Amino acid sequence: MLSNIVQEANVGQRRMALYPGRHNWETARRAAGLTCSSHDDMHAGEIETSLLLHVRPELVRDGYKDADHLADRPHLLVLGMRGYTTSGVVGQPSLATAEKGRAVLDSLTSSFAQTLEALQDGAVSTPDLRSTT
Repeated sequence: MLSNIVQEANVGQRRMALYPGRHNWETARRAAGLTCSSHDDMHAGEIETSLLLHVRPELVRDGYKDADHLADRPHLLVLGMRGYTTSGVVGQPSLATAEKGRAVLDSLTSSFAQTLEALQDGAVSTPDLRSTT
């Protein structure tokens, strides 16, 4: 995994960061109030459509509100996307809004700043989530 390579490269000194990670995406999903999980929202679903509606709404095709397609994908690596969708959608674009897209980008921007801070000086200004009991 690429994350292992980055971690090994940072053993002696901080040299690189891998961004965004799963935690960053999940935090952004919660901050935006997204309904779909990252598993169900694989491509052209709620998060990607929300981002486009915020940043480049002219790129979102008419009919996205009727384009929902959910699929279990046990052989995705063998069959590819075409094995599970003819439209390219795996998710629920009908749930997308520009406001959600803005909230996702705001969250990612904030967490990227924290990642840069950690890369530069090793300190991160995030709350301590460890139990104090």
